[in-house]
Amino acid sequence: MGHHKVLTRRGFIAGGAVLTLAACNNGLATNATQTLEGRVNATLNELFAKYPNTRPIVENSRGVLVMPVMTQAAFGVGGTYGEGALRVNGTTADYYSAAQASIGLQAGARQFAHVLVFQTDAALQNFRAAPGWVAGAGAFYALPADGMSYGTDTITREHPVVAMVFGETGIMAGAAIEGTKYTRIIPSALATR
Repeated sequence: MGHHKVLTRRGFIAGGAVLTLAACNNGLATNATQTLEGRVNATLNELFAKYPNTRPIVENSRGVLVMPVMTQAAFGVGGTYGEGALRVNGTTADYYSAAQASIGLQAGARQFAHVLVFQTDAALQNFRAAPGWVAGAGAFYALPADGMSYGTDTITREHPVVAMVFGETGIMAGAAIEGTKYTRIIPSALATR
């Protein structure tokens, strides 16, 4: 008699997690640092071109983390992954990865970009000092598509971290960064991926 394998719930979840993480590859290859820098520049250019009112808040910030391509895939178990750069005074200071896992009733895939704007020295320092900073309720979501005037809006000045999510493509709705963990990565490690 042949042996039949039974797929358990734990096996299904583990298999789904592996497939999800494999689907979240953002395609950075050999010249990864150079590729990532190009994507960061293109993302900022797209943000400023589509939403010109975002320029003052980014330019007046203490630092800005640009995540050009966040890839999210899910079928019950989901995962999101991306890599980006932290710019301080217009210069890249560090590189970061962002990862998020989820479980529940969900299916689909999408990509989006997001930018975290650190408006105070303390917010930037806390982000850089944390071994794995997790986006939480402290981040204010400013939706560029809503036409908010970032340069003059008093709400954005009251929040130390402003998150802007834009450029969504795919078949899932409601991109959010809450629960996303940001971890500093060493640029030389990017080239080996």
